Amino acid sequence: MNKETMLAILNKIKEYDRIIIFRHFRPDGDAVGSTKGLQRILQLTFPEKEIYLQNNDFSDYLAFLGGEDAPLDDELFADALGIVLDTATVKRISSPKYELCKELCKIDHHIDIAPYGDVSWVEDLRSSTCEMIAHFYNTFKDELKIDAQAATYLYTGMVTDSGRFRYRDVSGETLRLAATLLEQGIDTDRIYANLYLEAYGYLKFKAHVYQRMQVTEHGVAYLHVDKAMQEEFNLSLEAASASISCLDSIRGCICWIVFVDNGDAEGSIRVRLRSRFVTINELAEQYRGGGHSCAAGATVYSQEEIEELLQKADALVKEYKETHEDWL
Repeated sequence: MNKETMLAILNKIKEYDRIIIFRHFRPDGDAVGSTKGLQRILQLTFPEKEIYLQNNDFSDYLAFLGGEDAPLDDELFADALGIVLDTATVKRISSPKYELCKELCKIDHHIDIAPYGDVSWVEDLRSSTCEMIAHFYNTFKDELKIDAQAATYLYTGMVTDSGRFRYRDVSGETLRLAATLLEQGIDTDRIYANLYLEAYGYLKFKAHVYQRMQVTEHGVAYLHVDKAMQEEFNLSLEAASASISCLDSIRGCICWIVFVDNGDAEGSIRVRLRSRFVTINELAEQYRGGGHSCAAGATVYSQEEIEELLQKADALVKEYKETHEDWL
């Protein structure tokens, strides 16, 4: 079935002279890597076609992968095929201009809670959308072309969304596809240096995190990065959100959450939820979000909602530990 869907997408690509690619706002490595990787593959394979990226939100963290296309005039969307990657719902698409496209394809690895698109290819057991694009290339490699640049984009997204190939969705297929990309001549030293070397100031912030983090009764580690903390350490929203990784290795804590003040007029607070073993995406869905079983995001608007969410997360962890003797 998936091969039939992939073939339908490939045929749509062949049908159109102009293809416009979208992703979700607040882009991560998978969103950037999959869109830029697919664009590069299509440019190599179909040099006569116009292939654009159109997104309103960018990532300083991933700037080493290069820039994006300038905004297009609205009339250019009318006869174009839109492809949205790594985006579970239309509300999370970075540019609203996807609605102007003649047809729309969805390629995603999140749980399909809100289907959309004329053709939809969703595999929620894949470790990343970049893995899906690597699979797309590998399935039709007699027709599609790839190079080190495209492989670099895709490998970067696979590395970041899989936690450097540590998460449960990583399979033998994931590693085989990563090997296919490595064979294109990727400079892994450059990728890892850009992704994981940290500025001295951010290390000082991490030290502050370890002093400020808290743990609930049953094992939810959490931190609130408010505006004062962001200003003290000169943090972007992206850097503040990345502090979630500071909480992922506390023995006894199988769920960890970071709350980040967005600083907007509505007073919204970004919530990043991660877990080991316990399922947390349904909790995220209760707070205007969603995601994977062990990696999700949400939005809250008050201290009361923060406390309520933490209580529910703590109850989930308590229940899991009581019903799974081998949890650790």
